[in-house]
Amino acid sequence: MTNSNNDMATNSKMILFIGSNAAVANPVGGMKHALKARDRNGAKIVVVDPIFTKTAAKADMYIRIRPGTDIAFVYGMLHLIFKNGWEDKEMLRTRAYGWEQIRDEAEKWNPEEVANVTGCKVEELETFTRMFATTKPATLLWALGITQHSVGSANTRILAILQLVLGNVGKPGGGCNILRGHDNVQGSTDMNCLADSLPAYYGLGDAAWKHFCKGWGQDYDEFIKRFAVSVKEPRDKKGEPVKNTLFNEYFYHNPTAPEDRNWRNEKGYSLAKWWQGVLESEDTFSSGRLRVLWVQGTGIASMAHTTKIADALDQIDLLVIAEPFLNEVAIMTDRPDGIYVLPSSTQFETEGYCTATNRSAQWRDQIIKPIYESKEDQEIMFLFAKKFGFYDEYVKGMMMDVVDGEVKQVKNDFVWPDDATDEIARTTQSIGNNGRTAARLRKHQQNWEYFDKETLLGSGPVEGEYYGLPWPCWDEKHPGSPNLYDITKPYAEGGMGFRNRFGLEHNGVSQLADESITLPGSKVKGGHPQITKENIESVLGITLTDEERRVMGPSWSMDYSGLIAKKCREAGVVPYGNARARTIVWEFDDQIPKHREPIHSPRWDLVQKYPALGDQARNFRVPTRFISEQQAKDWSKEFPTIMSSMRLVNLSGAGMIERTSKYLAAITPEMFAHVNPKLAAKYGIKDNEFMWIHSPQGTKIKVKCYYSESVTPDRICLPYNFAGVMQGVDLSPRYPEGTKPYIIGESSNTITNYGFDPVTQIAEFNAGLCRLEKA
Repeated sequence: MTNSNNDMATNSKMILFIGSNAAVANPVGGMKHALKARDRNGAKIVVVDPIFTKTAAKADMYIRIRPGTDIAFVYGMLHLIFKNGWEDKEMLRTRAYGWEQIRDEAEKWNPEEVANVTGCKVEELETFTRMFATTKPATLLWALGITQHSVGSANTRILAILQLVLGNVGKPGGGCNILRGHDNVQGSTDMNCLADSLPAYYGLGDAAWKHFCKGWGQDYDEFIKRFAVSVKEPRDKKGEPVKNTLFNEYFYHNPTAPEDRNWRNEKGYSLAKWWQGVLESEDTFSSGRLRVLWVQGTGIASMAHTTKIADALDQIDLLVIAEPFLNEVAIMTDRPDGIYVLPSSTQFETEGYCTATNRSAQWRDQIIKPIYESKEDQEIMFLFAKKFGFYDEYVKGMMMDVVDGEVKQVKNDFVWPDDATDEIARTTQSIGNNGRTAARLRKHQQNWEYFDKETLLGSGPVEGEYYGLPWPCWDEKHPGSPNLYDITKPYAEGGMGFRNRFGLEHNGVSQLADESITLPGSKVKGGHPQITKENIESVLGITLTDEERRVMGPSWSMDYSGLIAKKCREAGVVPYGNARARTIVWEFDDQIPKHREPIHSPRWDLVQKYPALGDQARNFRVPTRFISEQQAKDWSKEFPTIMSSMRLVNLSGAGMIERTSKYLAAITPEMFAHVNPKLAAKYGIKDNEFMWIHSPQGTKIKVKCYYSESVTPDRICLPYNFAGVMQGVDLSPRYPEGTKPYIIGESSNTITNYGFDPVTQIAEFNAGLCRLEKA
C-alpha cells in the first residue's frame, strides 16, 4: 500500500475499486474512508467487478467484467489514455523505463476488442477512462479479486503501471492501495512467512544468510551445515527406492546437476501446493516427502483443493495445530492418531506490534494473561526449540546490539516483546525498518491523541513523526514515510524516489531517474544508485576513515554499523537509490503484463488467441501446469458456468473463529451460492433448494441456491468462509468435544479449479468453471 486509507479520505478525488468488495472486507475501513472522500472531496467512486457487490451499490459507476480479464480492461484504458494524450509525459520521461512497450501493447486493445474479451460496454470503458484519467488525484484499490488468479502477479503489475502512466504515484490521494482482509497481513508479509525468501524480502542467496547469521549471533559456516543435503536416492516410508520422480530425472540423468543440494538457497513448498510434497502420486524436486505439518496462524482450510489437502493429511506422520480456535484442518482427515492440538492465546492475551496495510505499526498491550492451559505463540515456539535443542541459537538475536559499529552480544537474557522488536528493527534494513524500535512504538501507543487523523502527523511528544512509523523508517530520527515515492519531501521528512534494484542500465538505457528528479535538500542531484560500501564515497562525495571502512557493511541493506544510513541522512539521500520505475520485468516469461485467458475459460475462441503461459517444469519444488491444462480440451462444454468466490462481512478467512459465535453465525446460517434465476431455471433449481456444483477436477459440493440478480446468468458466486462438510459428507463427528462451530458447510475450495500464479503460486480462486445440478 503506497498511501493510506486516511490519505484517500483526505485527498482523493477519484477512487477505483477493482477486484475489491471493500464494503464487506475485514475490516471495512477502506469503504468507510472512500465514503468520507466522497463527502469531503466530492470524490467519484467506480467499481469494476464481475459481481454487483455491496460496494458497487454505493458507487457512482459500476462496470461488470468477466472474471480473469482485468488486464484486458486496463489495457483498454491505456489505449484511450495514450490515444488522447492523457498520460503524464513528465513522469514517463523522467521516472519510468519501458513504458513504450506498454503503449505498443495497449495499441492492440481498442474498445471493441476490450468489450469482446471482458464483457463491458464500449461506452462504459470510454466514459470511465476519461473520468479516471482527467481527475486528479486518483487512487485505485484492489484485493483478492485481483491477486487470486493464474495471472495474479501480472494483474497487480498492470494496475501499478496504470498509476505510473497517469502520474498518480507518489502523490497525496493517489497511489496503489491494497485492502487486506486480515489483521497484520502486511506484518506477516514483512516477516516473510513464505517459502521463497527471508524476513524483510531478503532473498535466499548466501549474502542474505550471512547477514542474518551476523544479526543472530551465529557462525555462518556452522549454521549452513544443517541445510547441506547430499544427493541420495529418494526412498519411501518403507525404505524402498522411489522411481520415476522428477527428482530422479533431474539428479541422476542430468550431467549438470550439482552433487549436493544446498536447500538454504532453494524455495520451499508454497502454502498453496504443500500437499504436492506429501502425495506419492505427485512429482516434486525434493530428496524426500514431507512428513510433518505444523499449522500456526493460518487457515489451511481456506486453501484451494481441499480434497488434495485431505489426502495429504491422511499420509503425513504428524499434524500439529497451534490455534486459539480449532483450525478445521484437524477434521479434514479421519485418521485416529497423529494429530495434536495446542491451544495458543488470542491477541488480547499477548503483547507486541502489528503492521497495518499502510505499513504503520501499532503497539498492543496484553489485556489479560493467557487463560486455562493456552500459551502465547512465542512460548509454544520456545518450548519447541528447547525440545529439539536449538533454543539458545533461537533466542540469541534478542540479546545482540550494535556496539562501536559491530553486532555483539550485550546480555544473557531478553525481555519479550521489546527485544524481539528491536531485533527485527536491527536486522531488516531492506525495508528501512531500523527506526521502528520498541521504545518508539510504545511511545506512539501512549500518545495516540497527539496524531492528526488525516495526515497521521504527530505533535507534542511525537512532534514530526507519522503514526506507527510507516516504513521505510530509516533510523531512529526518521519520522516514517506516509506516501511512498513522494519526491516533494526531503529524505528527513519521508521523501524518496523509486528504488534502484535492477542495475544501473538495461539494453543500454539508464535505470536511474532523470537529473531533474532531486529530493529537496539532497546533496546528490538527480538519480543515483543504491548506496554500497564500494560506491558511498563517490556517490556522496565523502571520504571514509579506515575505521569506518572496517565496520561498514557491504550495502545499505546489510550494514549493521548504521554508518551508511548516517552518511545518507547527512547528505539528504535515500539509501536505496533514486531510479526509474520499470514496467518491464525481464526475468519473467511475460516481460510486460499480457492478457491470458483463465486456465479454465468459458471462451474457447479466446483461449486460442490469448493462451496461458507454458508449463513450469519447476517452481517451489514442484511442476505446475498452465497451457497443457488449459488446452487439454474445451472445458466449457462440460462446465459452462463461471465461478467466483466472495467475502462475507460477518466471517473472515475460513470462518473458523466467527462461526463459533452464535450471533455472527446467525447472520449467515448456511453455505450457499448466488445464482441468477434464469440460470437456476435452466437446471430446474428453485430458490433456497439444494444443488450440486461440479468442478473440472471431479470434485463437487452441495449447497443452497440463493436467487440473486447480483450475478449474470453465465456465472455464480459463493463464499469461501465455510468448512465441516466435504462433498456432501457431514464431518461433525470428527470435531473434538466442544469445538464444533454453530454452523458448518461445504468449502468452496473443494471445487476451486486447478490453476496457480507463476510467481506466487496463489490459486485461481476467482476465475474457474463449474456445472450445476439439482440435488
